[in-house]
Amino acid sequence: MGTVHKGANEPPRWTPVRVLVWVAVALVGAVAWAVIALSRGEEISAAWLIFAALASYAIGYRFYARFISYRVLRVDDTRATPAERVNNGADFHPTDRRVLYGHHFAAIAGAGPLVGPVLAAQMGYLPGTVWIILGVIFAGAVQDMVVLFFSMRRNGKSLGQMAREEIGPVGGVAALVAVLAIMVILLAVLAMVVVNALADSPWGAFSLIMTIPIALFMGFYLRYVRPGRVMETSGIGVVLLLAAIVGGGWVAADPVLAELFHFSHNELTFGLIVYGFIASVLPVWMLLAPRDYLSTFMKIGVVVLLAISIIVAMPSLQLPAFTDFAFNGEGPVFAGSLFPFVFITIACGALSGFHALIASGTTPKLIEKESQVRMIGYGSMLTESFVAVMALVAACVIDPGVYFAMNMPAGALGEGVQGAAATVSQLGFTVTPETLQATADAIGEDSVIARTGGAPTFALGAAQIFSAVFGGQAMMAFWYHFAVMFEALFILTTVDAGTRVGRFMLQDTLGNVYKPMRDVSWKPGLYLTSALVVAGWGYFLWAGVNDPLGGINQLFPLFGIANQLLAAVALAVCTTLLIKSGRAKYAWVTLVPLVWDVVVTLTASYQKIFSADPKIGFFAQRAQYSEALANGETSLGSAATVDQMRQVVVNTTVDGVLSALFALLIIVILVDAARVWIKALRAGGQLPTTEEPYVQSKLWAPSGLVPTAAERQIARERAAAGAADTEGR
Repeated sequence: MGTVHKGANEPPRWTPVRVLVWVAVALVGAVAWAVIALSRGEEISAAWLIFAALASYAIGYRFYARFISYRVLRVDDTRATPAERVNNGADFHPTDRRVLYGHHFAAIAGAGPLVGPVLAAQMGYLPGTVWIILGVIFAGAVQDMVVLFFSMRRNGKSLGQMAREEIGPVGGVAALVAVLAIMVILLAVLAMVVVNALADSPWGAFSLIMTIPIALFMGFYLRYVRPGRVMETSGIGVVLLLAAIVGGGWVAADPVLAELFHFSHNELTFGLIVYGFIASVLPVWMLLAPRDYLSTFMKIGVVVLLAISIIVAMPSLQLPAFTDFAFNGEGPVFAGSLFPFVFITIACGALSGFHALIASGTTPKLIEKESQVRMIGYGSMLTESFVAVMALVAACVIDPGVYFAMNMPAGALGEGVQGAAATVSQLGFTVTPETLQATADAIGEDSVIARTGGAPTFALGAAQIFSAVFGGQAMMAFWYHFAVMFEALFILTTVDAGTRVGRFMLQDTLGNVYKPMRDVSWKPGLYLTSALVVAGWGYFLWAGVNDPLGGINQLFPLFGIANQLLAAVALAVCTTLLIKSGRAKYAWVTLVPLVWDVVVTLTASYQKIFSADPKIGFFAQRAQYSEALANGETSLGSAATVDQMRQVVVNTTVDGVLSALFALLIIVILVDAARVWIKALRAGGQLPTTEEPYVQSKLWAPSGLVPTAAERQIARERAAAGAADTEGR
């Protein structure tokens, strides 16, 4: 099987300085957690959340991720990865770890880490903070790294295909159906956030549209003009990106150009559907990889800058540790109590099944060396979790009255700023109409009322923090639209990568019936499956955008449940492979988060299916509107017409049926997986798997962002050997 490169698996020596550094990190984390958890009744600085997160991430990556990588997974850098073995220049291609980190992070970090924490902020800052940080260390980042490793060992097979081959036909078919159906819902909700953020905003629309030609330019420049010049290409891309933001302000100020880039919700919906198809079928080097890499510079740069700004400005958290909505389940942003709904509302950033699709989709086909799964799988997820912390902070530092006015659906707020102010004040969070209008004026928008989806709220909070450090109140509009484009980049990179992954999964599935479909480069299959995936999420996007009750309010609970059930599939597959490959003593690494995820998510599913409260239960809401229609009523709640009431009935029926279907499929998968676990344990702890045979690697690359001393020595030895071979010839 080969051995790991010398030095790669050896822990660094514990010098006194290194010990002191880690003791200091642990102390900072302990103090920060104590302040966050024990403060009651007084405002605390948002900086404490930053310190708690960074200290926890550092400890988790250094100790827990290393343990999993080398003890549990047993990564082997002498083994050729699929990128090296296949290398067809399209879907399989050895990619520089820095570029791949950018691509992977950009692909996983969609709307979820921005939307979920913002919505969950209605329950206070503490529940979300605890779940985001602890959830990622012990569940989310573990899932991402382990799925990436096992898919890489199987030639980049999709999660659904691995489930079918490793668990069996019953659980495997259930997994394939569940994964494909859930994928459609996830992409629809992510795309909806883009629509809600960019609708009626020429500035944001122009800036985002410009990222497409910029990414195409970077792709051709890096491949044909200046191959290998990653930093040079990235520098050009970042400059062009900033120019696009500034240009967006000029466009918005020009009446003719503003009208040209003024798009309605439905126009943006069709545009995203077309974009998703094109991005899915283009070669990965042309648009996907350079766009994701460009986006990553933007994302990581903004997150770091935001963290520094928080530490400098020291804004106070305006929302308390807990609000009454955490316990009474009557929140105006979404209904339901803290358990289980915080844990499904905050999915991305803590534990996200969608990531397993990327980790078993594009990334395992591009990774250079096995040891890089730690940096790319675990490290990328920690970075996304930090984005989620930033989103939570952004939501909690703005005026609570403004927060609720932005995140409640339009139908519940009344007419104009007066109606919104009166409605929010009844919740116990006083806000005046003048404050709402002044907030909109400050960011260069007509209104901030009912800007649901989380993205506008994050952008407002980020703009307040940035402007406190850079430029003052006069820069609020620039920073707001800067943050909007930052978020939209997050989401679009997930939509295009997600559609491509959906295409891979559908090709894998149809390949079981018609073998040519398994060839991911076969053009007829490529176009057909891309069109089917886009049509699927496009339907739910259209339905959500036109939902009278607010698409994000209706679909996000289903999104959260579906996402976490998908994580259950991924963790069940990982647990199965650990047990089948003779590593049963380490199965707790994925089994513990699996059990927690199943308990939380099935509880939420039960409530969404069987609750008699129309605010929570899909079928209860369906019955409420059906009865109103039967009684001849022409409006109810946010549905102002009979057609809108009928649309609510259709949407709640679809949501309820899908919730029940997802829960049933997950139960089938878990039961079948448990059967395989028992069989493997009875067979002595090992069963055959579909792992690809060992092939000696001829490629060398560092395992982390910065090469270690041992890796630099290996590079020098290889360079010297290459020079000697050349001289000998």
